[in-house]
Amino acid sequence: MLLVVDVGNTQTTLGLFGPDGQLARQWRMASDKTDTADELHERLYGYFMMLGRSLSEVSDVAIASVVPILTQEWLYMMGHVLDARDVLLVAPRRDCGIEVDMPDPTQVGADRIANAVAAREAYGDSVIVVDFGTATNIDVVDARGRFKGGAIMPGLLLSAGALFSHAARLSSVPLVVPERALGNSTEAAVQSGIVIGAAAQAEGLVRRIKDELGEPDATVVGTGGLSREIAKATDLFDALDPDLTIRGIKLIWEHRARKRAVR
Repeated sequence: MLLVVDVGNTQTTLGLFGPDGQLARQWRMASDKTDTADELHERLYGYFMMLGRSLSEVSDVAIASVVPILTQEWLYMMGHVLDARDVLLVAPRRDCGIEVDMPDPTQVGADRIANAVAAREAYGDSVIVVDFGTATNIDVVDARGRFKGGAIMPGLLLSAGALFSHAARLSSVPLVVPERALGNSTEAAVQSGIVIGAAAQAEGLVRRIKDELGEPDATVVGTGGLSREIAKATDLFDALDPDLTIRGIKLIWEHRARKRAVR
C-alpha cells in the first residue's frame, strides 16, 4: 500500500491508498516541530492499530513537506524505522509531471506542485486552485498545462489569530459565515471581516489572475480545511476538492514509477 504524507505548517494529512489506487483512509494530526522520528512512528502505529492494520502493509511512501525540520524526521522514520521499500520526497527540482514556468522553480512549495498536478489531472488545463490552509495559496495552471505560480497570503486562522491576540474580547467569536456582510453586532462584524473578507480576497485575486492570463473561463477549485466554510460565502468555486493535495502527491509518485518502469 502507498502512504502519502502532506506536512503543512499547522496540520499533517496522511492518506493510505489501497492496491486499487483508491484512497482507503485519511487522517489529520497537528504538525509539531518538536516531534522526533520515534514519536511520529508511535502516532502512525496507533492509527494503523485503530484500523486493525499493520504498518508492514505499507510498501511505498510519498512525502510533501513545507516544514524542513519535520521533513528530515519523516524521511528518517520511513526509511529506517518503518523500513519502507521506496520513499519519495516531492520537490520542485524533481520531475513531478508538470512544467513549472517560473524564474526559480526551486522556490515553489511541494504542496503547491501537488495541487497543480492533481487539479490538471481532474479538471484539465486552465485551472486555478485556492487552498485555504495556514496560508491561503492560489496555484495556477495555464491553458498549456504549465504551473505559472499564483499568490500566497495569510490564511483565515492566521489572520484571526493576529486579531484575537491583540483584542482579547474577540477571541470567543466562532469563525462561521454570518448572514450578512453588514455586521450588526461585534461578533457578526468580526465574522464578516474574517470569513467573508477571506472569500472576497480570493475573489479579487482570482479575477485579476484570470485577466492577466487572458483565460476568463479558467476552472476554479477550492481545497484545504476551511474551503467548505468559505464556499458558503462565495460563488467563486466551480468545484470543492478537499483531497486534492493528497491525490496530487500520489500522482507524482505514480509519475515517477512510470518513468522507472520504462528504463
